[in-house]
Amino acid sequence: MGALPPNSDYSPSSHHQTILQQAIGTNSVGDSLVRSYGRSLNGFAAKLTEAERDKLGGKKGVVSVFESRDLKLLTTGSWDFMGFGGTFKHNPKTESDMVIGVIDSGIWPESPSFTDKGFGPPPKNWKGVCQGGSNFTCNNKIIGARHYIDDTARDIQGHGTHTASTAAGNEVEGVSFHGLAQGTARGGVPSARIAVYKACKFIFCSDEGILAAFDDAIADGVDVITISLGARAVPLDQNAISIGSFHAMERGILTVNACGNDGPSPSSIASVAPWMLSVAASTTDRKFVTKVVLGNGTALLGGSVINSFEMNGTKLALVYGKTATSSCSEEEARLCRSLNKSLQLSSSYVHQRRLFFYRKCDLNCFGEAKGKILVCDIAIDAGLAAEAGAVGLIMNAELRNPKVSSNISISALKNDDYKALLSYINSTENPQGSILKSETIKDTDAPLVASFSSRGPNPIVSDILKPDITAPGVNIIAAYSPEVEQKLEYYFSTGTSMSCPHIAGVAAYVKTVHPDWSASAIKSAIMTTAWAMNGSRNEGAEFAYGSGHLNPTKAADPGLVYDATKDDYVKMLCAMNYTTESVRIIAGNNSSCPKESNSNVGDLNYPSMTSKVTASSPSEIVFPRTVTNVGTPDSTYKAEVTSNPKLKVTVEPESLVFGSAGEKKSFNVTVAHEDLSGVKGPVSASLVWSDGSHVVRSPIVLYS
Repeated sequence: MGALPPNSDYSPSSHHQTILQQAIGTNSVGDSLVRSYGRSLNGFAAKLTEAERDKLGGKKGVVSVFESRDLKLLTTGSWDFMGFGGTFKHNPKTESDMVIGVIDSGIWPESPSFTDKGFGPPPKNWKGVCQGGSNFTCNNKIIGARHYIDDTARDIQGHGTHTASTAAGNEVEGVSFHGLAQGTARGGVPSARIAVYKACKFIFCSDEGILAAFDDAIADGVDVITISLGARAVPLDQNAISIGSFHAMERGILTVNACGNDGPSPSSIASVAPWMLSVAASTTDRKFVTKVVLGNGTALLGGSVINSFEMNGTKLALVYGKTATSSCSEEEARLCRSLNKSLQLSSSYVHQRRLFFYRKCDLNCFGEAKGKILVCDIAIDAGLAAEAGAVGLIMNAELRNPKVSSNISISALKNDDYKALLSYINSTENPQGSILKSETIKDTDAPLVASFSSRGPNPIVSDILKPDITAPGVNIIAAYSPEVEQKLEYYFSTGTSMSCPHIAGVAAYVKTVHPDWSASAIKSAIMTTAWAMNGSRNEGAEFAYGSGHLNPTKAADPGLVYDATKDDYVKMLCAMNYTTESVRIIAGNNSSCPKESNSNVGDLNYPSMTSKVTASSPSEIVFPRTVTNVGTPDSTYKAEVTSNPKLKVTVEPESLVFGSAGEKKSFNVTVAHEDLSGVKGPVSASLVWSDGSHVVRSPIVLYS
């Protein structure tokens, strides 16, 4: 997947067909050629046998052949929480020249978040088109639409609509979810335009469609790309998002990518390329609680579920254990296990934006649950409880990924409260209870990284810290597809899919202030101005939150930036022992690795500093860095190190004197460590450059 040659007579599609004809041994490639990329990338997707793949890979001019993977979708008081809401001063005129490209499941164009009232025509440099397919119309807000799956760019599941409105939705007053979280919905840059690239249907997205979306988005002239998709991490030259985002970076377009929802396991992060901005998910100060009131008046505080159903205080029978079953064991009933029984696959249904397949169970086991509240020792799907006839569900679970109830009243109790519930049930002849509608309270612990948010260390580029940053991704209310969920136009969703467009919106805002900045400069500004977070309160520390929590009000004035070019990234790839052929897959046919090089991955001019070390072997690591002054012309920055007792960090020189804007200064950070055997997780420090008004912070992380 290289770059396009400068020859204006070159025809990508003709060249691709010729190569494919030679590989499959026929003049007709209509049944084999899936897609040809030739606007921003140079390559094609085709259906091949293993023999044809091997033959194609051996041809001159073909740098790589890799299998197309199936990726998955990674699923607004958040802006107010960060000080970037309605009172923050935006510049609608310059923001309206920004175009955010959304590679996702499409969009619901009729949503109030996407009306074009007050919008003028698209920016003059916009080259895109509206090819939304059947039953789809663009306007001066949604200025471009393309689809690579299905016959329309219309979003039939809500995910793409939600992410697009979080990044750039209009201000819409009076939004709520059945009266909960009432307020004004808005995106990060409400005046920006949106271009939609539908590469996903339900939760599945293919590499060939994603590459096509990048190919078009770059050529159309988007300013920022947000892509809340991912799968397990694979080498950079086999990763469609890594390849597409490299070409975007080369054109000055920053790609913001969700890091995945497979946490808190170490090295579970899917977004690993250093030229992308990889985003974790964290909480806001708005917390939802769902009370359970027992027949004796005791109130138990449930969390993790947003319950919109009213029981109006009516007490219903609590069904647990032997009272639930006539055909199951007591243990099965208490675990509600037969509702999750592994029998033959028999039915499917669409629920909460995802296509679920569940196994038909013995619902007679829960015949006595009809019209009552089912009590389960583990978390189960509400749809199954509803099919059993229950009108309520109480689970013993602190859910890693919060839920929104759509079928019945639900509450999830922590272990101590659940024990109190069981004590009441076991000591009462006719136990009853009621589940109240959720209410909001202020969460003074926020922000905390969500447990589901994927963690580092980076499994592919071990000396680059990932994720880069965290942003709100828990219980985010935004525009939705009304045909999916109870005819609702706004809905709660949770995941790194929701945190990703928060960063994209801020990246677009930074670009309105600094239209000439490179993708890496914008990325640096967002990372180095982030709020520092407490490693002891977040499992994985820097591997959970990267540089810290998004601080949108500071991102446009960072003082200094760490810039990097295409050549810098190529040098890093060579330091990873990628061959010239592999580098060209990512960076283009004119790239090559020097025959001899003493560079290290850690030499990349990155806003964070990371090294994987041998715990039992004391060593010294040097990080060379260069910063560019984008603040006050005449300024002096002094270094301040917050260190760990197990590390010795020195900076040379300790001060940087700038005489003009745009001036660059280099320095070295030396990190020495002793024996780290027995240390779990990262050992971290931080470097801050400050001129008295700007604070430019970089995390320093060593791990084994």
